[in-house]
Amino acid sequence: MTPRKIIIDTDPGQDDAVAILLALASPEDVEVLGITCVAGNVPLDLTTRNARIVCELAGKTDVKVFAGCDRPLGRALVTAEHVHGKTGLDGPDLPEPTMPLADGHAVDFIIETLRNHAPGTVTLCPLGPLTNIATALTKAPDIAGRIAKIVLMGGGYFDGGNITPVAEFNIYVDPQAADIVFKSGAPIVVMPLDVTHKALVTAARNDAFRGIGSPVGIAVAQMTEFFERFDKEKYGSEGAPLHDPCVTAYLIRPELFTGRHINVEIETTSELTMGMTVADWWGVTDRVPNATFMNEIDADGFFSLMTERLARL
Repeated sequence: MTPRKIIIDTDPGQDDAVAILLALASPEDVEVLGITCVAGNVPLDLTTRNARIVCELAGKTDVKVFAGCDRPLGRALVTAEHVHGKTGLDGPDLPEPTMPLADGHAVDFIIETLRNHAPGTVTLCPLGPLTNIATALTKAPDIAGRIAKIVLMGGGYFDGGNITPVAEFNIYVDPQAADIVFKSGAPIVVMPLDVTHKALVTAARNDAFRGIGSPVGIAVAQMTEFFERFDKEKYGSEGAPLHDPCVTAYLIRPELFTGRHINVEIETTSELTMGMTVADWWGVTDRVPNATFMNEIDADGFFSLMTERLARL
């Protein structure tokens, strides 16, 4: 089977880093055409730094990393150092990157890549706020019909929000961008908090990462140990959810996930519920379905896949 061509759009973030590593470890399933960075978990200068650190950790310095939008479309940037640390990648002690950023803007790379490949052959994988994707769709509306699929991490329905009572961080940071993406007509698959909160890094699962014994395995264990302190304190859970790797895992083994094709709309006007993903899970409206919204994951299968693949790097 030919590997799926993907662009990873990201704001690393420890869980973004693991998602990238999983993709880079799976060349028979996904071909990473490039990594586009956006401001989110930390400002853009740090997300571009962190993406390159992850590529170098994986030994994949030929991957193109592009700088994208440094702020949301119409709001002040909200970041998450309280979760990810001051660098966004706190935990392991990793060297500063030496590989350069690719020339050009991330948005232009997204547009050009979609136009230069046959329609329906490039999948976009947003792991952070949707600013780059929405900007590309606004600048070049013709690309919407060329996108194979948008597989994103964001939102929540049963689990509510993690940055406000009803909003998940990625959607909340740039709800206007999310609104554009969900109204684009492109096929969308959503990995919401309802799924990611069922993918917890327990002590045994983290021991398996560390047991790989490689720099990648040890770094991933250190990342998740740093990352989990926030969720353990907030939710009283036994470990941290690995949000973004759900996107990569879906591309490799979609059977690990189940959900429904429903209508999802984004709240963009009310400050009380700004960034809420209004998911019509029960079909109580006549709004046309526009996204496959996942709500279940085979967590054991998910962590087995990650441990097996990360051991390759």
